[in-house]
Amino acid sequence: MEGEILNFIKVWLTVCISLCYCHATGKLLAPGPGRFLAVAPIVVLFFLLPLQLTSIHLGGSTSFFIAWLANFKLLLFAAGDGPLSAEPPLPLRRFLALSCLPIKILQNEKSCPNNNRSDTTLKPKSFLNYSIKAVIVALMVKLYDYSEFIHPKVVLFIYSWHLYFLLEIILAITQFFGRNVLGIELEPQFQDPYFSTSLQDFWGRRWNLMATNILQPTVYKPSVKIAAKVIGRKWAPLPAVMATFLVSAMMHELIFYYMGRMRPNWECTWFFVIHGVALTVEIMVKKVLPEKWRLPPAVSVPVTLAFIFPTAIWLFFPQFVRLKLDVRAFEEYAALVTFVKNVAFSLVG
Repeated sequence: MEGEILNFIKVWLTVCISLCYCHATGKLLAPGPGRFLAVAPIVVLFFLLPLQLTSIHLGGSTSFFIAWLANFKLLLFAAGDGPLSAEPPLPLRRFLALSCLPIKILQNEKSCPNNNRSDTTLKPKSFLNYSIKAVIVALMVKLYDYSEFIHPKVVLFIYSWHLYFLLEIILAITQFFGRNVLGIELEPQFQDPYFSTSLQDFWGRRWNLMATNILQPTVYKPSVKIAAKVIGRKWAPLPAVMATFLVSAMMHELIFYYMGRMRPNWECTWFFVIHGVALTVEIMVKKVLPEKWRLPPAVSVPVTLAFIFPTAIWLFFPQFVRLKLDVRAFEEYAALVTFVKNVAFSLVG
């Protein structure tokens, strides 16, 4: 544990120094090929840095923050787009935070005019909401002690809720950091996904909105522009959706590799391919059928969840078992407790 924490500190010191360099290049070089060549070595470095970490919690979060979020934002920055591009340039402290943390400033914040804005402003949830979810996570952890008496598919179903609640709590902590250290209000990254009325609603407006917000300008919009020249503007979103889901699949496979260091079996990719195809069909149906023929929420919500949960339990969550991420996660909890006790005893002694 001590060695992993030391490596974690080294990795993030490297990240901060690298982003300071990128911030400086933004002042010296205009968007375009020159800025791209300047930040390209940092993008490569950010793909390599997560390999220095082996833990689930430190390594997994770091890989998501820098190999996915930071790299995609830096590519947008090289083109003069995205949340890092602003006029006048962002202060260094805000540039560092926006580069690699899963945060997005609320619409009423005016200091980052180039941020992509959603149609509706998402309001942060209450402290009570996150407290209840923290208690539920603790109960789930206790429930795993009896997993040998529970059907494996039910355990995977519990994993799905565990992952959702845990991610929302982690992102809420990030939100707290942004509010109190940076002095800015941030959008929540989940919006009650269990109330999704369609796949479009789930992926576009409710689930892991940071990934959605970064994939939209880097993959979806460029794909729409390319496809519109071939098949027209009306149907251009269809191949763009598939391209976005394929890129998302590759990034998820990469993060699973960082955490498990095992070759992918591509089940995760198939999960995103199936959802990409299903969402493409859904969009086609919406374009053809009048809105009055759409299912009411009382029907569409159960139908949507009945598609999401089985496919996730079939293809996505088994990766946690295959890579033994669940077992290693509990080992890390125990190692952390031991580490904290040793530090406390050394301080007292």
